[in-house]
Amino acid sequence: MADALSAIPAAVLRNLSDKLYEKRKNAALEVEGIVKQLAAAGDHDKITAVINLLTNEFTYSPQANHRKGGLIGLAAATVGLTSEAAQHLEQIVPPVLNSFSDQDSRVRYYACEALYNIAKVVRGDFIVFFNQIFDALCKLSADSDPNVQSAAHLLDRLVKDIVTESNEFSIEEFIPLLRERMNVLNPYVRQFLVGWITVLDSVPDIDMLGFLPDFLDGLFNMLSDSSHEIRQQADSALSEFLQEIKNSPINEFVKLGGDQLVPYYADILGAILPCISDKEEKIRVVARETNEELRAIQADPAEGFDVGAILSIARRQLSSEWEATRIEALHWISTLLNRHRAEVLLSLNDIFETLLKALSDPSDEVVLLVLEVHACIAKDPPNFRQLVVFLVHNFRIDATLLEKRGALIVRRLCVLLDAERVYRELSTILEGECDLDFATIMVQALNLILLTSSELSELRGLLKHSLVNPAGKDLFLSLYSSWCHSPMAIISLCLLAQAWLHHLAYQHASSIIQSMVEEDINVKFLVQLDKLIHLLETPIFAYLRLQLLEPGRYMWLLKALYGLLMLLPQQSKAFRVLKTRLKTVPSYSFSSEQSKWTSGNSYSQVHRMISGSPVSEDGDMDEDLRSVQNGINFASRLQQFEQMQQQHRMHSKSQTQSRYNSTSSSKGVQRPEEPRRPSPVPDMSGPSSRSSRRGPGQLQI
Repeated sequence: MADALSAIPAAVLRNLSDKLYEKRKNAALEVEGIVKQLAAAGDHDKITAVINLLTNEFTYSPQANHRKGGLIGLAAATVGLTSEAAQHLEQIVPPVLNSFSDQDSRVRYYACEALYNIAKVVRGDFIVFFNQIFDALCKLSADSDPNVQSAAHLLDRLVKDIVTESNEFSIEEFIPLLRERMNVLNPYVRQFLVGWITVLDSVPDIDMLGFLPDFLDGLFNMLSDSSHEIRQQADSALSEFLQEIKNSPINEFVKLGGDQLVPYYADILGAILPCISDKEEKIRVVARETNEELRAIQADPAEGFDVGAILSIARRQLSSEWEATRIEALHWISTLLNRHRAEVLLSLNDIFETLLKALSDPSDEVVLLVLEVHACIAKDPPNFRQLVVFLVHNFRIDATLLEKRGALIVRRLCVLLDAERVYRELSTILEGECDLDFATIMVQALNLILLTSSELSELRGLLKHSLVNPAGKDLFLSLYSSWCHSPMAIISLCLLAQAWLHHLAYQHASSIIQSMVEEDINVKFLVQLDKLIHLLETPIFAYLRLQLLEPGRYMWLLKALYGLLMLLPQQSKAFRVLKTRLKTVPSYSFSSEQSKWTSGNSYSQVHRMISGSPVSEDGDMDEDLRSVQNGINFASRLQQFEQMQQQHRMHSKSQTQSRYNSTSSSKGVQRPEEPRRPSPVPDMSGPSSRSSRRGPGQLQI
């Protein structure tokens, strides 16, 4: 200290801490001259004492003006040392860097100015402090004072020049520092980081491409920044790297990243997927190209590829507001299922509920992709059962899902997983459904899909031969158990199961109609009956209409159709449609057929024919037909149907009584009231007027 005080006059030290900048500046020039003389004399001990004085008495002083003077003094001392400054940098630089976090913005400003002047003198020798300087500049780039920010930018440009010229810069030591800061959200820091990435990538001797996996996810995150300038800078950097990849001998992203890329898959994907839906086309293009490169990589869990982490990212992005992002997330889940099925199934509980919710997505494309994923999962019988159970559950708790997506979901699953398998499983679940109202709606929906969808044509073909084909018979019985929830569904099923032993099913349909009681004929029933009548006019039931050319042979069909006619209100369009159709039945055919029967057969044979007991030409019951009839016990099926309908009647009465009790209790009046009217239903003129206002895959039930 004494050496320093003897070297620097007291007046200079006094001016160095003056509140006026000009006095501090002049004092600093005095210090510069003094240090220059000491350096020329080779008196480095006194130089060290001067630097210690400036550090301890000034830069670390509690007085702001002293700290300002100390900083300008250290810069002046460095200028005075010129080429010999390097040996004193260990003393000079740390107190300046410490001042970067000073609470006084003016001190921070002078710290930038001081380090700028120091760097100009020492140039390459300055590199040993690069990491500390980079850290300080990173913080100052987001400083609250615009003057400090401006000074930091000037210093940053000088440091970049020095680094690009230096052979001592270590990219390996710098990358961890960069990686730690890539997820910072501050826009000024992001600009600072992108600037350094771009500058270093421009240096021929620095291989930034080899370290791309370390900061790639951070760059992609910046593509969604609210600042247009930052998005452009990040996009420009990514485009440059993409061009380097294309021009490099490696030529493929996977080879470029190699083993380094695998641990970062989830992070990179988490950054890429949102950018696929970015408003700017350039960003979308880069994101999609990188996404495809990633998906093309054949990584293995044994190499550190975390399937669960990727699934977690994809699941999270299924909730994105952007359709394109949700679609790509599903593509990733599908890819993982195909490549790492066992690992995906282990994480199934984490994604299954989200996948089910995605069935309500407003996008048809998303719903179709979700169904493909579900179908892939459901290849295993336990998962198939779980899927159908959950699907029915979702339909039960979300009536809108069934109405808007029911047809689309069921039809697509029938294509992906085999229609018969899907319908059998649905029927098994609905047979034991406790919510009878939902069971009825669900069965009616499934029946409508069965009767109208092109995807289920083979299933209809199997049912048409259900009385002569064991597989068809088994399917008929499987569906019958749950179709009992809806009279119209059962009647439709019987009309479908016609084949050459048609009158057995037609007779059963007639029996179903005859079993209807007063409580069954309500508005909902009539709506379903209306739909059935209109379906009878479609190509699906062309065979049935052609059978009416032989009324004598198809007496039970006629009886069933007339039964339906008698249930319809005469003023309805469906009544007029069916009545018109029945008027076209040729009476001559009926008369000739009836005459043939009565002339060639005994009364008992005719009675057996009408009652559903088939006879051969010699009057004996055909053994094959008897065995088929014995295969389906229609009397037992009728009993099963009537029992189910009785449950529905009791349930309906219970609901009516419950509503009555609730209303009476709230009004405090103990008197009967008229049953509540059912919710409004569409015009009885048919479903066509309603269907035109519904979107793809929507059901009318």
